[in-house]
Amino acid sequence: METLREDWPEIFHRPTLQFGQSYFSVTEPGFARDETDWHVHPTKQTDRFIVLSGNAVVALYDWRKESKTSGTLNIFVMGEGNGDDDQYLLLIPINVLHAFCTVGDKPCGLLSFPDHLYDPKEEGRIPFVQAGAKFPNNEIFSWDPIRNQFKKDTA
Repeated sequence: METLREDWPEIFHRPTLQFGQSYFSVTEPGFARDETDWHVHPTKQTDRFIVLSGNAVVALYDWRKESKTSGTLNIFVMGEGNGDDDQYLLLIPINVLHAFCTVGDKPCGLLSFPDHLYDPKEEGRIPFVQAGAKFPNNEIFSWDPIRNQFKKDTA
């Protein structure tokens, strides 16, 4: 699987989407990075996620007031369960809240290509309850419904 190419203009060559660094993490099954809080890069960092092994659900909430997608909660299923032809790189814009949870029975290997070097000032956390992101049933976002759905899907 190709993970990042300089000839992908929508991912690489926009002025705010240069290459800054890459990092790889492994997360155990059922574990969420940020169990109760959203992760946010408020002013300059765009993330690009690829799941290389295992499966993850990545949640994004657009709380940017000026955005045409303001108030939108999106759930992305990424990883091996999608098959070889349905792998993708997920772009997470500046100031969009995000979190992920490993689903399935094996660890998730996630590779990221942020467009800036690590900066502790760009590492924010916003509690799920404070942000107010809601599922279509009007329930505040949490990982419980996601975990329950994946338990049903694998039962």
